[in-house]
Amino acid sequence: MINRAIETILHPLLQKFPAINITGPRQSGKTTLAKNMGGGYNYFSLENPDTRLFAQTDPRGFLRSAGEKFILDEVQYVPALFSYLQEILDSGTNGKVILLGSQSFLMNQHISQSLAGRVASLKLLPLSYLELKTVGLNSQNINNVLFYGGYPRLFNEKIEPAYFFPNYIETYLQRDVRLLRNIENQTTFIRFIKLCAGRVGNILDLSSLARDAGVSVNTVKSWLSLLEASYILYFVQPYSGNVNRRMIKSPKLYFYDTGLVCSLLNIEHEKQLDTFYLRGNLFENFVFSELIKSRFNLGLPANFHFLRDSKGTEVDCVQEFAETMRFIEIKSSETLSAEHIKNINSLKSLFKKTEDFVIYSGQEVADFHKAKFINWQNIADAF
Repeated sequence: MINRAIETILHPLLQKFPAINITGPRQSGKTTLAKNMGGGYNYFSLENPDTRLFAQTDPRGFLRSAGEKFILDEVQYVPALFSYLQEILDSGTNGKVILLGSQSFLMNQHISQSLAGRVASLKLLPLSYLELKTVGLNSQNINNVLFYGGYPRLFNEKIEPAYFFPNYIETYLQRDVRLLRNIENQTTFIRFIKLCAGRVGNILDLSSLARDAGVSVNTVKSWLSLLEASYILYFVQPYSGNVNRRMIKSPKLYFYDTGLVCSLLNIEHEKQLDTFYLRGNLFENFVFSELIKSRFNLGLPANFHFLRDSKGTEVDCVQEFAETMRFIEIKSSETLSAEHIKNINSLKSLFKKTEDFVIYSGQEVADFHKAKFINWQNIADAF
């Protein structure tokens, strides 16, 4: 079993809140995490038809039979439970309930309506590179890392990506999509997801995506919201702070897992990535997702943006802190180059103080042209 980094914050929060809500993509390890944390929790999956029927027809009786401490998995399937949980969570004992779900929109909606102030929310994404490294399952080959991604079953069960991801997408359509939307033409929807994969790391252009998918812009917006709510993809927003230069306003599109993107792009072997036209985009996606995992595993929100002016000058990633801005350029190249920090130098003058970094595939150099160059394997240690 692979220990999850989020455990360091999960246990303290259980001492401070009546309930913990853990959301994340399907098969990211939420159930395994909850079951193996100890503490005498009884486990119930609301995907089980009998359990779901009991909870739907007699919510009070179901919760009374659950015991003193319990885990409710995929609890969004029985929204009526949230109202009854309020009484249980107000009993004065912390750490009584763990809620698990793969739909952030439904979970957050029900919690905000019925359980606000009683629940601490965490997000569990697929395995980070650091988590794999801790148990010796990490690869030092970036193509292998991009191709496999981080879903735990790939490593625990030694499943090849070519078998795992097509089944993952099929399961996703059968369960999550039908729960949130009634999408009649699933072939068109799958094609839409593939088109999104082909735009990974790019500025979102709704009109272009709608035209290529053969659907309306409103449908694109609806489907993107669905994919975001079920942790398939996410958006990095442009930095919108007070800068005296016209900046772009559209977000960039990324997926939570690069292995899934590779499958959607019909990449069947990691060697194909050597010459793949989107290899740089996939590398950027990997770095962003690792940075986001590092924040989520500490129970913190993702505070990453990109910075791009109207002339196209762009810094891949920026973080705003109280007294400084952190600039991060992401380059898949193995060669150290002053070109990597050209855009940083162009845009850093807009701010009083910046800390400048480049994440790349070469060997780490402590300081080069006043920027710190960091090998991609050391992201977690650097930030």
